[in-house]
Amino acid sequence: MKKMLRTILPVFLLMACLGGSALAQTKIATVDLRKMFDNYYKTKLAQAAIQEHAAQLDKDDKSMKDDLKKGSDDYQALQQQANDQALSADERDRRKQAAADKLKELQASKAAIDQYERQAQTTLGEQRQRMREKILTEIKAAVATKAKAGGFTLVFDTAGETVNGTMAIVYSNGDNDLTDDILSQLNAGAPIDTTKPLTTAPPSLTNSPGNP
Repeated sequence: MKKMLRTILPVFLLMACLGGSALAQTKIATVDLRKMFDNYYKTKLAQAAIQEHAAQLDKDDKSMKDDLKKGSDDYQALQQQANDQALSADERDRRKQAAADKLKELQASKAAIDQYERQAQTTLGEQRQRMREKILTEIKAAVATKAKAGGFTLVFDTAGETVNGTMAIVYSNGDNDLTDDILSQLNAGAPIDTTKPLTTAPPSLTNSPGNP
């Protein structure tokens, strides 16, 4: 959304510098891109799919950590046995070697878990980014169609922010706001209840989905 703003904001400033006659010919509309993104039924379906994927990744991660914990307990037992004076020297040596082998196994398992978690984060991030880009493309196409049909020259995002985190559009009287009309078109025939909010509590392997 910030990238879109950086693209259209210079155009707005250019128009502001033009003469009154040129500005009078410019028909401007607004949309709330964040509202459309969050309430588009495809966003909710995609988010549900991402959370389901994240839950499975978390389940696999927990299983690997449970195995690591069990292996760590076995290692501790072997260490104790290797120091048990009730056992023969040969048997203690065998237990010591078994403990050393178990330690190498644990180190390899820990490295595999770390790699799995990094890859899981990357996979979920890429899945989330693909979802965001695809949905924003559909929304932008719907905005363009609506704007052309209404004869609008420019459409600004009232939810857009500057690089400093402040609102890009300080005031709008709400005239020519196309948000609800476009959102209704996007959600026409939706297979889910679009009035329900997105669930935003992701599993431990995921980050917050964020705004578009």
